[in-house]
Amino acid sequence: MTEQAIREIAAALQRGEPSESERLSRLGLQRAPDDENFSFLLALSLQHQRRHAEALEHYASLAQRFPDSATHHANHAAALRQLGRYDEAAQAVRAAIRLAPEQASHYIDLGLALGQLGDIDSAQNAMQKAYSLDPESPLTRIHVAALMAAVRDAETHLLLRPWRSWLPLDDADLQLLLATTLTTIGDANSARVVLTDLVERLPQFLPARLQLAGISERMNDLDRAEAILAGIPARHPVLDESARVEIDHQQATLATRKGDYVRARALLESAGPRNPQDSSHFFSLAEILDKQGDTRGAMDALATAHALQVQELKVLTPLRFDPEAPVLPNAVGRLSAQEFAAWPQLTAPDTNGSPIVIVGFPRSGTTLLEQMLDAHPALQSMDEHPFFTILGSELTDLGVELPRDLYRLNQRDCDELRKRYLAMVCEKVPRNWRARLVDKVPLNMLWLPLIMRVFPHAKIILCLRHPCDVVLSNYMQNYRSSLLASACATLERTAQAYVAAFESWLHHVEVLKPDAMVSRYEDLVSDLPRQTERIASFLELGDATPLQRFDSHAREKGFIATPSYTEVIKPVSRKAVNRWLRYREYFEPVLPILQPMLTHWGYEIPQ
Repeated sequence: MTEQAIREIAAALQRGEPSESERLSRLGLQRAPDDENFSFLLALSLQHQRRHAEALEHYASLAQRFPDSATHHANHAAALRQLGRYDEAAQAVRAAIRLAPEQASHYIDLGLALGQLGDIDSAQNAMQKAYSLDPESPLTRIHVAALMAAVRDAETHLLLRPWRSWLPLDDADLQLLLATTLTTIGDANSARVVLTDLVERLPQFLPARLQLAGISERMNDLDRAEAILAGIPARHPVLDESARVEIDHQQATLATRKGDYVRARALLESAGPRNPQDSSHFFSLAEILDKQGDTRGAMDALATAHALQVQELKVLTPLRFDPEAPVLPNAVGRLSAQEFAAWPQLTAPDTNGSPIVIVGFPRSGTTLLEQMLDAHPALQSMDEHPFFTILGSELTDLGVELPRDLYRLNQRDCDELRKRYLAMVCEKVPRNWRARLVDKVPLNMLWLPLIMRVFPHAKIILCLRHPCDVVLSNYMQNYRSSLLASACATLERTAQAYVAAFESWLHHVEVLKPDAMVSRYEDLVSDLPRQTERIASFLELGDATPLQRFDSHAREKGFIATPSYTEVIKPVSRKAVNRWLRYREYFEPVLPILQPMLTHWGYEIPQ
């Protein structure tokens, strides 16, 4: 009888019916009050219903009654962590590790608790220990990848490469984390597959449904996002507060996409932040206030957003926010003309065998240009992937100081770097070998010496836009990259980052003389036919007509991995030109910082 009851409880959990499994577990405990299995399944049923405080009581009791069970100590630790009691969670999981030191999952739990306590180095060590014990386990790989994604490790995708073979995962929360991590690293198409599978198997699992709605909006599939949200009340007539707040935030995003800023603002202000650390709420509110012309309200919301974001990211990457740290570390190094002259002459691919490289400070129109080029049948783009950053990091790990030591690279070294680059490209996109590759990462402007060493015949386009518009737009972005979040934490710091990036660029352009052109955003949106002809001529494309139909092409793509994903699916417009003038009073301390670049590029400041 007991075994049959346990099978029925487990089946209810697998069907996504935790309230039924709770009922059956309580019936079992009425018959056998001290039964370990019924107690565990009751705690698990409560946990699946997000009733974490009630679940904790049962997990704590089990750990106390069975002190030699590593499993019960680990479950106790997980329940403590879900309630934010991270110190106690770390202590509980260490008890599990003492009992079962070769169990990888215990080190994952320890890493999660330590990460929440801000001890990122120890958290990474715990995760690495888990990986060393069980490198093939989806549980291990997903959690290690999630931590790597949080600190923006460019190699995260390698851990998740086999994700298709893992589905379906028995642990719904783990599959949800897989989707979240795939989204974080820019693989939204895969994340949607993971979430769709989860929703179809467990239709009552609301977190997956909410995340699927969010990813649908992010992929510009607004109708599906709305349909998912509209269907929630029928399946979930009673919602907890966190679910209601999340739905209101997503509805506000959809209202913003439709231009209904009054409703969007009302939804956000009524819902409030998801939690005390929710910087995204204030970034979204600032966007709406800006659309409504409330500049002071927008700047107040942004100040709060950045303060919360810096507080969060300081825990993950404290050195990035050190007052003595350079605003853009990769903008510091300089290659001298004498060092460049020492480069050995090597064989390299011609222009057609080299990528077209689009650079520029973020928010300068790089995504717009990329989508234009991707619309041409002779070209293939791939969203933003930091391939040159990865190559640079790997060279640094080998003791090559960039850019000074690039002369040390011989023919074999450069050939291997090109092979590595192409291998990474092919991992990310199905390569169309009949098309020339377009590599758009704005801050690749800081990697110009490396680009020229690996692909000396590459054509490079620098996207340029009024520095004040660029600084304002970057300050308004909710960057998850600690590098950009740190660089854009204030208007003044954003201006300093802009100048640092262009000082590096201008110096290396003078030394290296790349085959480069400048595309001004203001000219592009004012005279699209003429400017696309100019770009097509530089790239030797012939017909420029496809570049002018970029918006319809972008709508067909779905996911576009940049903050401008909502704009590049529309025809060009001048509405963003001189947007900064509405914020003129906030720019007074910033203009002296930007003046050298304003002068260099010929941008005037109205008196």
